[in-house]
Amino acid sequence: MNKKYIAITLICTAISIISGIIARDLIIGGTILVTGLLCAYFASEGKRVNYILGLINYILMGYVSFKNNLFGIFFFYIFIFSPLQIHGYISWKKNLDSNENVKVREFNLKNSIIITLSCIVGSFALGYFLSLIPGQRLAIMDASSNCINLCGVILMILRFKEAWWLWLANNIIDLIIWIITTMNNGTGSIMMLLVSIGYLLINIYGVIKWNIDAKKNNIS
Repeated sequence: MNKKYIAITLICTAISIISGIIARDLIIGGTILVTGLLCAYFASEGKRVNYILGLINYILMGYVSFKNNLFGIFFFYIFIFSPLQIHGYISWKKNLDSNENVKVREFNLKNSIIITLSCIVGSFALGYFLSLIPGQRLAIMDASSNCINLCGVILMILRFKEAWWLWLANNIIDLIIWIITTMNNGTGSIMMLLVSIGYLLINIYGVIKWNIDAKKNNIS
C-alpha cells in the first residue's frame, strides 16, 4: 500500500473515531463510517479491497436500517448488496491492468435511458410494496435509494464509470432520508448522516477520477 493510501486510511479512521465518540456510537457507527468512507475511496481508485470493506459496511448499515424501520434498505443491504460485494471482488480480479487497477468502461445513450427508466419504474413499484409493510417509513425514498444504489452497484461491478453518477443521485436521497431520521432521533442516524456526507465528497471525486481513467483507456 502506497503512502497516499496509508494517509487516507489513517485520516478516515481518525475522523470515524472522533465522530463515534461525539455521537456516542463508536462501535457500530464508527465502523460504518470508516468502512463506508474507505470503501468509496478505494472504489474510486479502482482497488478491489473496496468490496471487502463494502461487505462489512452493508451488513452494519442493514442492521441500523432495520432498527429504524427502513425495511427496504435492510432487505437490499443484507440479501442483495452484501452478496454482490463477493461477486464484485471476484469479477474485478479478472479485469485489472498492470498496476492492479480495474479497467474502466463507459456506455452509450441507449444504456443510459434503460438504466434511468429502470430506476424510475423500480422505485415506484418497490415503494408501493414497502408502503404495505406496517411501520415502514419514507417508503418511496427508501425504494428510490435502493433501486438507484442497486443499479450503481451492478454498473460498478461491470466497471462502468456511469455508476458514480447514479451514486451521486442516490447520495442526495440518502442525505434527505438520514436528515429526516436524525431530526426524529433515529437509532444511529447521526453516524449514518455523516457517512452520507462523506459519500457525497468521495462520489464527486469518483466521477472525476473515472472519467479521467476512461479517457486514458481510449474508451469511446
